[in-house]
Amino acid sequence: MTEPLFVIPLWADLTAVALGGIQGALFASGFRGQRRLDLLGVAIIGIVMGMGGGLIRDLLLNVTPATLQNNWYLIAATLASLVGMLLAGLFQRLNRAIIVLDALVIGLFGAFGTSKALAVGLPLVPAVFVGVCAAVGGGILRDMIMGLPVAIMHVGSLYAVAAAAGCVTLAGLNAFGVDLVLAAIIAVSVTTVIRILAVVFDVSLPEQRVLHRRKVAIETAAIPIVRSTDV
Repeated sequence: MTEPLFVIPLWADLTAVALGGIQGALFASGFRGQRRLDLLGVAIIGIVMGMGGGLIRDLLLNVTPATLQNNWYLIAATLASLVGMLLAGLFQRLNRAIIVLDALVIGLFGAFGTSKALAVGLPLVPAVFVGVCAAVGGGILRDMIMGLPVAIMHVGSLYAVAAAAGCVTLAGLNAFGVDLVLAAIIAVSVTTVIRILAVVFDVSLPEQRVLHRRKVAIETAAIPIVRSTDV
């Protein structure tokens, strides 16, 4: 049984990789932890951000990673990381540009992941899952390498939710017969807009405080409390 043929346009994939590389380098350049990163460390984070989403996408789909089949992926990620380092000071002053870049990267990787998953025959729900993993995968790898709490696991500005909204939009439009390219463009726009609005208006999902309290109450109900008078 032959694998369905689906090829993401090289220029589009390289654009996503390059934007991810710039974003990763900007994040690493502005990192102020106990130990600051050197130039190599910043470059590695940029490369991971640029190539991580595509690698996770293809691993989940059990296909040969596209980013390892062409020299230009690693070159684009590396050059983009260098650009991010060189222009870090300028970009840090342009906070709006960073927000838009972040949202666009999430949207691109989510759309590409969902499109490829649908093209190889996955049902709608698993295809959306692959797309979301591709969208947030680079950020997860970045946080793990830098020893930081994984961003999407904590209260934030609808990072994964924005990606999921775009992926669901793409899969839904494709199910109704909309051309995959047009559906992908609309999906990227949906993710970008939701992410930007969430950051601008500081919107996030409610914290799990009530759930946590109930869980603690249940877990500790049977634990005897030892008081000083009992000893």
